Amino acid sequence: MKIARIGEIGHERPVVVVGENAIFVDSLITDWSREELSNGALEKVRNADLSNMPHTPFGSSRIGAPLTRPTKLICVGLNYVGHIRETNAQTPAEPVIFMKAPDSFIGPNDDVVIPPGSTATDYEVELAIVIGKRALYLHDPAEAPDYILGYSVSQDISERYWQLEKSGQWVKGKSFPNFNPIGPVIVTSDEIDPHDLRLWCTIDGQMRQDSRTSDLLFGINHIVWYISQFMELFPGDVINTGTPQGVGMASTPTTYLVNGQVIHTGIEGIGEITSKVVDYRP
Repeated sequence: MKIARIGEIGHERPVVVVGENAIFVDSLITDWSREELSNGALEKVRNADLSNMPHTPFGSSRIGAPLTRPTKLICVGLNYVGHIRETNAQTPAEPVIFMKAPDSFIGPNDDVVIPPGSTATDYEVELAIVIGKRALYLHDPAEAPDYILGYSVSQDISERYWQLEKSGQWVKGKSFPNFNPIGPVIVTSDEIDPHDLRLWCTIDGQMRQDSRTSDLLFGINHIVWYISQFMELFPGDVINTGTPQGVGMASTPTTYLVNGQVIHTGIEGIGEITSKVVDYRP
């Protein structure tokens, strides 16, 4: 199943995407949210007869973030072997975990806004894990798939000056508004094998990142298990699993984002998203 939300900002409606159509399911659930997912929204929709539900061509109107108000947005840093190599970083012995403000979530094709004065705003294609049920103190990584709702395309925009030069945690460079386009859909875990997917990112049509999830240092199941050892995960929580090589920070010369550029991000089996880069305007 592919789930999504469509509509103008603040007025998104939950849908299921079947072929070219988005089927409205707001007669069954209020939204794709932590509360509804906790109360069995996915099973309720999956078991319903959708044949006579109202529908519209998917993409004919704005596509919103596929979840509303996620409680947590957790990120894994330095998690692709190629990315570790290009940044000359030491290979982590355990997953590098940091948080990103959930308010950075935006629709998959919404604008990415460069913060005032920034000259180091960067791009990072990432596979996003979406949690499906509460997970705490899992005994083994093999349990993790039972707790995963599905996967989506995430663009983890990063402001490197705030991330690396302003002391403290990376969250500073990650949490600006409009810094996490995500979508266009969540593909449920029963329909996709996430362990060897191609993921890529182009800027103005030029390929910058092109890798596969098989290059992950710590795999998907390990990540979910590991985080559950010190943090309770809830339905609708999102985990950005890391970015492959090719980020602007590691390029020679550096190739940070500037006003007017177009970021095109995709993951095999899930979809593609496109964001225009714009300068902040008060």
